Amino acid sequence: MTTLLRRYTSAPEDIEQVTTPLIAAYAKVREPLLHLPNYAVPVFAERLERHGGEPGFEAVLAFDTEGRPVGYAYGNTVESGDRWWQRMGDVDPAFTGAPALALKEIGVTVPHRGTGLARRIHDELLVGRSEAYVSLMVNASAGDGKVRRVYESWGYGVIGTSRPSPESPVLTMMIRPTGAGS
Repeated sequence: MTTLLRRYTSAPEDIEQVTTPLIAAYAKVREPLLHLPNYAVPVFAERLERHGGEPGFEAVLAFDTEGRPVGYAYGNTVESGDRWWQRMGDVDPAFTGAPALALKEIGVTVPHRGTGLARRIHDELLVGRSEAYVSLMVNASAGDGKVRRVYESWGYGVIGTSRPSPESPVLTMMIRPTGAGS
């Protein structure tokens, strides 16, 4: 399957261009979960609006040959005092002592799963980042643990747990080097 990757930043014109296709891709990727409060499209749209205004925001979207969004990832820079880290409790200062990239969302539509597209999107998001580490949260039961194992195969290791909201399940926090400077 041929896909085209496009990168977006926090520039107002980029945010305007990325919002609609990113929400459309999210709705397709998370379709079986949209009935749950934490996954509802309006809740996601609110998070995206907040994240899009945070420092270091970037998104990468994948589009099929007909211009439909079929995958995405986005994140932003988090500093040591950011609530991203505070929700975990004690985290090794080696990870939190300098800015890190928080990978807030990643997903691909069903027909594109297992094709390597998620990894391509992930890796493209890391290109040019200056942060030493990238961190993400994963529901350890997603795909009966398969999703966590995929992240482990990409070099992520577990550093703790977090429950971002009362509606959220307990998530596993993972981290790996970005490759910046190497």
